[in-house]
Amino acid sequence: MNQGQTSIEGIYEVCIGVKEAIPAIQYWELFGYRIGQEGELSQAAACQLYGVNSSLRSIRLYHQYLDHGLLRLMIWENPTNEGLGMGSMKVKGNRWATTLTDDVLNILNHVEEAKAAGWKMRNTYPHWEVIYDKENKSRPFIEPVIGVREMLLLQPLTRQVFFQRFGYTLPHYGNVNKNSVLKTSQFTHMGMVIQDDSKETLKFYDEVLGLLRVRDDVETTYESSLAGRDIFDLQRGEKFYVTAFDDPRSSATNIFAARSGRLYIVRFPGFIKLDSRFEAAQPGCLGVCLYTYRVRGLDTYCDRIKASPVQKYTNLIPNEFGEMSLSFVAPDGYFWTLLEAS
Repeated sequence: MNQGQTSIEGIYEVCIGVKEAIPAIQYWELFGYRIGQEGELSQAAACQLYGVNSSLRSIRLYHQYLDHGLLRLMIWENPTNEGLGMGSMKVKGNRWATTLTDDVLNILNHVEEAKAAGWKMRNTYPHWEVIYDKENKSRPFIEPVIGVREMLLLQPLTRQVFFQRFGYTLPHYGNVNKNSVLKTSQFTHMGMVIQDDSKETLKFYDEVLGLLRVRDDVETTYESSLAGRDIFDLQRGEKFYVTAFDDPRSSATNIFAARSGRLYIVRFPGFIKLDSRFEAAQPGCLGVCLYTYRVRGLDTYCDRIKASPVQKYTNLIPNEFGEMSLSFVAPDGYFWTLLEAS
C-alpha cells in the first residue's frame, strides 16, 4: 500500500463484556452467529490497548461469511463495572446494536415467554415506522405500505433493536441467516447518543475517519414517532436528530446502494437534561462497551487521529487476535478501536 493510502469499511464488530462465554455464545447462536477466533491479552497489554488493568480473553463470533457487523465477546478477569445494563437509552454514552429480522413477532414471542420465566428484560412494542420518503402518503388497502416494525430489547448484557422491513428491500443492508432460529442478520447499524448543538464533534467521523455522511439532522419528535418516543423515553416537546455515517462505498443519494455497518449518532439538543454514562460503556465494562472499525493504512490513520481533537489515544499494538490496533477516545467521548485489515 502506498504511503497515505487508506480505506475504511462499515463497523466491523460490536464488543460485549460478559462474565461467562458459554451462555453468551448459546444466546448469540440463536441470531445466526458462530464461533470464529479466540485470543488473549495479558494485563499489561490490555492496559496498553484498552486502558483496563485486567487480563482479557476474547471470542470473535462470525455471521455467515460477512466482513462486518460481527461480535466480539470480551471476558475480563476483573471487569470494571456492570455496564449500561437495562438503563435508559436517553443518556450520553449509550450504545446499542440493530439487527434486521424476517420475523419480529417471533422475537417478541420469545421475549414474552422469557419474561414470564423470570428473565430480566425490558422491551418496547414493535411499532410501525416509515423510514424513507415520509412525505409520500400511502394509500392503505390500495397500495403496498412501505416501512418497518422496530422493537427495543434491553437485558443486563445486551442492548438490541430489531427491525423488519415491509414493502421494500436493500440488497447490501443486512443479510438474514435463514437457518438461524430467529431469522436475523448480522448487526446492520450501531448507535450512540451525544449532545452537541454545534455539531462540531460529528466532523471527526467523515473528516478524520473518512466515513460517508448519508443522513444528516433527520429530526424525530415525541409527536412524529411512536418507536422513537418509546425507545428513547421522549417526553412532550422533546426531540432528537439523527446523523448516519456509512462505509464510503455506500451512497448519500441512492438508498438501494446503502450498506450495512452504519453508525447512527442520535444528537439531543442542549436544553434536554441528559445523564452521562460513558464510564459504563467502554472496554472493561460488562455489556455493550466498544465498536471497532477495520481499516487499511492504520499508520496513516494513527497520524490523522493524533492530529485531530481526540481526547486520548494509544500507540499501535497487537490486539488479542494479533491484529495491529489503535484505540482512542473520540471528541464526543466515545472509546473506539481501529484494527489493520489483513
